[in-house]
Amino acid sequence: MTKEPAVDLQHFEQELLEKRKELEAGIASLEGEARDAAGGVGEVRDPTDDATASQGTSQVLEESAILARTLEQVEDALRRVAAGSYGNCTTCGRQIQAARLEAIPWTPFCLADREKLDEAKPAVRSFTL
Repeated sequence: MTKEPAVDLQHFEQELLEKRKELEAGIASLEGEARDAAGGVGEVRDPTDDATASQGTSQVLEESAILARTLEQVEDALRRVAAGSYGNCTTCGRQIQAARLEAIPWTPFCLADREKLDEAKPAVRSFTL
């Protein structure tokens, strides 16, 4: 088995900082959309307007929550960079493959452990009406 070359911490730290900036801007934008979707004070609205605004607000808040979770993962990765443990799987300690880090710089898991975690989770099914 060949050992992966050392992780270029500066490269990945820069990637993570850029992603953090992008996520923070996205969250701020979505929060503005949520406020706008709620509608203005004094507008004449009917129940259909209210339902449409409510659905729009719900979708925007869901998107914002996804971005916030990713931001949390990016922040965790930046803490691992500072601690000197970035690039190592938080489960098994092995070095994470460079291609995986390029694809998902904030990942805390090697591919094998990510697959084990995915298999251990119960299948979530969504139903569309």
